[in-house]
Amino acid sequence: MSQQPIQSEALAGLRVQIDSIDKQLLSLLNQRAHVAEQVGEIKRAEGSPFFRPDRVAQVIDKITQANTGPLKNEHVASIWREIMSACLALEAPQRVAVLGPQGTFCEQAAIEFFGSAANLIYCANFDEVFHATAAGTAQYGVVGMENSTEGVVARSLDLFLRSPVHVVGEVSLLIRHNLLCQTNSDAGIQVVMAHPQALAQCQGWLSQHLPLAERRAVSSNAEGARLAATNPTWAALASERAASQFGLHIVHHAIQDEAYNRTRFAVICLPQTLATPPASGKDCTSLVVSVPNRPGAVHDLLVPLKNNGVSMTRFESRPAKSGQWEYYFYIDLAGHPSQPHVAAALEELKSLCAFYKVLGAYPVNE
Repeated sequence: MSQQPIQSEALAGLRVQIDSIDKQLLSLLNQRAHVAEQVGEIKRAEGSPFFRPDRVAQVIDKITQANTGPLKNEHVASIWREIMSACLALEAPQRVAVLGPQGTFCEQAAIEFFGSAANLIYCANFDEVFHATAAGTAQYGVVGMENSTEGVVARSLDLFLRSPVHVVGEVSLLIRHNLLCQTNSDAGIQVVMAHPQALAQCQGWLSQHLPLAERRAVSSNAEGARLAATNPTWAALASERAASQFGLHIVHHAIQDEAYNRTRFAVICLPQTLATPPASGKDCTSLVVSVPNRPGAVHDLLVPLKNNGVSMTRFESRPAKSGQWEYYFYIDLAGHPSQPHVAAALEELKSLCAFYKVLGAYPVNE
């Protein structure tokens, strides 16, 4: 009995310390914000880009290397990304187009890359994300590129062909699909709605647990959640964020068929908004090419890579829709065009192609 007042006094004392430290932190953060405003004025006068993902990465890398705990490095990185995002918003808020409505994994990827202070513009589909970014409505866009279970997001690849935007970064998210509905039970569910990729990623679970329910494809998982909130017999496959956004119950957690289910999102912009980021030491160069329809043409594409010691990490084909059985090939290479061996391989490769376009060179997100 006598220990309780002593413990309460100790706890009260620790809380006073925390309150004092919080005030110091706030003062230091505002000092940092004032300096960031001065940086913004200089950038505005010079016409240089406000958002520099390579600079963000450098700061976070430096601060995590200096970390001695007990905070974990990944938590320190998250805190500093938000600090830098808030300071950047004082310099110039970044307009970022994402797949909407609120609660999509695309939104989550944008927040992970830009921080929560970014001004998000919600689009109905990836076509609108590309258009908003190319037209200048948004300075940046975030689009799905590839899922570890279902492969490439074909529409995004097609849109890159004729869009003037390029890739300046990527975000890799662990995707967990949850079954959401109005009540805390899956009884009476007649329709399950989600993006086609999500439906495919959960088809085994749905076949086993809801075999009679209609699977209805919608523009995004969050849109499915929005619709599920209007009808008690409808359910959605979406994130915990979407459940909170639309007031739905999470009836079943993480129902994707593959436990390790990741999606790569590309960060896109016009070259005049942000040029190709400098080499980071661990980069990816993405390109799309086509070759004349002749025997051995595809094999010949690989020769410059082998001769120059460049590793290919992805190779996808998409029909050219010309009616002539022609294809575009989407290739990811390990490395950056500023590296001599990569530059030599790209130069040789270009000479073999009927169509050649570098989609971007950017740091790999792990």
